[in-house]
Amino acid sequence: MSDELRVTSDEKNNLIHITHHASCITQILLAIQFLTIIPVRNTTNVNEEDISKSTQAFVVVGIIQGTLLLATDYIAGIVFPHDLVLAMVLLVLVLSNGGFHLDGLADTFDATAVKSEGNTESDREKRLAVMKDGATGPAGVLAIVFVLAIKYLSLQGLSQFSSFTYNSSLLLMPVLPKWTMIISMFHGRPSMKEGLGRIFIGRIGLKEVIVSTLMLFLLIMLLPVFFSHYKPGRQYIFYGALPVVMYLLCHVWVNIFNKRFGGLNGDTLGAISEITEAIFLILVLIWARLFI
Repeated sequence: MSDELRVTSDEKNNLIHITHHASCITQILLAIQFLTIIPVRNTTNVNEEDISKSTQAFVVVGIIQGTLLLATDYIAGIVFPHDLVLAMVLLVLVLSNGGFHLDGLADTFDATAVKSEGNTESDREKRLAVMKDGATGPAGVLAIVFVLAIKYLSLQGLSQFSSFTYNSSLLLMPVLPKWTMIISMFHGRPSMKEGLGRIFIGRIGLKEVIVSTLMLFLLIMLLPVFFSHYKPGRQYIFYGALPVVMYLLCHVWVNIFNKRFGGLNGDTLGAISEITEAIFLILVLIWARLFI
């Protein structure tokens, strides 16, 4: 009887392990499908709760994209001049996202540019209507141009420093925005009743935040292993403080979007992702020039 119970218990443990493993794979596949245009297929049946839980794998997707940027930089660098390589790196980043984040950035700035008429509710409805419009206005075009220019020039500046500083920035550039999106989803509320954004915004729990934060810090700790065994000591301080700074900025963005749009949506999440990438590179560049 005891042997039968032991076997049954082992089988249950194996089943739990297999189920958990399958769940992790499903979350990664869903996250890849949501954040990129990488062709992956998820054959399991999922609901909105499953999709919202895929945020735990957002950082993993960022690591995949960062690795893709490093590979592009290395391969293109064999043939092309560095300035052209940087353009290719940014092109790969935009294409891997499907341009969705840039589109969200443009829609957010177009909506923000709508002049207020003094009525809060009416102003929000007009701004949300602009977001839903597929056309891109002057404010959106300028936002895209300036963000891409800031990224390009920042990477160009970082390439003058150590290979570690440059390569770690390429890897983290797509990772950090995924984490800030999770933090914003956790603290934000949806501005629309429809759209993909409502599946995530305000519906993810503390578990998703903790898991993604632990993965981010683990990646930061492993950076010297990935690139070199030498890392300027002060840069540890920078990478340790960086998530704290970005966490505070997330609160600022959430408050701004709450006032302007009544909450967050897919477009504002895309804007947060793009702005995070630009701010991250600027912060690294400032730190490098002052302390490295």
